[in-house]
Order: sequence, then C-alpha cells, then structure tokens
Amino acid sequence: MEVAVQLQMAMRSQSIPVPSLSWLRELVQSRRPQPLAPLMATARTRLLASDLTTEGLLDDEYVAAHTLATATAGGGRNNNFTVEVKEMKLRQDVVVQVLDVENVTRSRWEQVEELEAIKRGEQTKGREMIRLPVGDGDDELGDDAATQRLSTQGDAAAAVAATATPKNATHKLVLQDSEGRKVYALELQRIERIAVGKLNIGEKILLKTGTTVARGVILLEPAHCLMLGGKVEAWHRTWLDGRLAGLREGVGADRQQ
Repeated sequence: MEVAVQLQMAMRSQSIPVPSLSWLRELVQSRRPQPLAPLMATARTRLLASDLTTEGLLDDEYVAAHTLATATAGGGRNNNFTVEVKEMKLRQDVVVQVLDVENVTRSRWEQVEELEAIKRGEQTKGREMIRLPVGDGDDELGDDAATQRLSTQGDAAAAVAATATPKNATHKLVLQDSEGRKVYALELQRIERIAVGKLNIGEKILLKTGTTVARGVILLEPAHCLMLGGKVEAWHRTWLDGRLAGLREGVGADRQQ
C-alpha cells in the first residue's frame, strides 16, 4: 500500500484534521525513506503549524464533514451562530485554529506590559527574570531538532505564563474552522493552556461533541476542549505587533480623557 495512503489512514484515527493525499505525497517525496512512525510525527508537526484553510491541505471529505456549520446542523454558512439562538450543543468534534486571545480580566495597561515582555522574549516570575529563547534559525535545523527547540521554548513559556496568569482569569478567543468561519469563544471554566504568552496564534483546538454554543459564542470548558498544539509563526508575530499597537493607542486615549 502506498505510504501516503497508510499515513492518511493512520491519521484518521487521531484527533487531528485529516490531510489530503496530495499533501501527504509531497511530504513523503521530500523525505528520505523512513518508517511510518517518524513520518507520522513529521506530518502532525507540519499540519499543526499550517493554516487549516489552505487549499489542498486537508482531505475534502474531512472538511465537508467537520465544520462548525455541519456540527450545528443548521445548514448555510450563518446557520445557528447567531445571538437569536440561546443555546445549543455541537453534534460532532470540530478542530479550529486560534486567531486571537485576550485576557478580559486585565486592564489595557497590564496587557501592554505583558505583551511587551513577551515580545522581548522575557517573562517575570516573582523577582526573577526569565529570558526565553527567541529568534530564527529553524531553517538550519532538521525537523526533529526544530521540533525539539520549539517544544523546549514552549515548555519554558508555559511554565512562566501559568504562574503569571491568575486562576480566576477569563480569556476571549477568536477561532476559525477549516471552512474559514470565524467565531468568538469564551472560557466558561479555566483552561490552564489558555493564557497570553502561552497559547499560540494558529494553535489548534479540538472542540468535542457536546460543546456549548450560547448566543453565537462558543463556551470553553476543560471537559469539551482538547488543546492539540501548533503555531503559525507569521500569524503570531503579526498578532503580537498589532495587539500591542492597538492597546497602546487605547491606553493613550484613556490618559487624555
């Protein structure tokens, strides 16, 4: 059996989106011959670092069956994601990607300070300053080495962000499915992975069957939310610069009042 077909069959049993055969064939051809397990790991890493709406990335049948529109079974692009529908549940699992995250329990100035620290590659933990590794250089690394570096960096950021984010924090997110639909999401219960400086832009989240949608907003709870990881690097940098600029403008307007 063709290696790309074996990969696709194996990935169908996981909680991640199913890539197209053409995408998998291109991946296999770009790699030296190796066992299925390492290829699976590479495919998963690259998939989670990709834009889910990219043409040709995902299997057409998967996209048709795993969107927010089909999960709410209302038909049409605008179906049940409206303030007129008080509450409903997703009828199937849907994988989405993060476009925006905001801690709505922090002031604009506190958010500016937090994002400036992240942009410098720094976070404070008590009185100790922890500098996180930043910069480019993955192009010179192999897939395994690059993945390990990103994992180490992510673990360091996660450990510090967990300390800096209060347990009673509430975050608002903008999520997008593979069809391109964008929706708001709000933490109904605290999810440790969701925090500014910890959650990546482009990161993938599995919204499980039974997830609540209230007035067009997805309510996030640990029992119905599986963090898959990933990051779209270009999006993350653009988001950080744009969010900082917007917050600084807002802080300036507040001070003039």
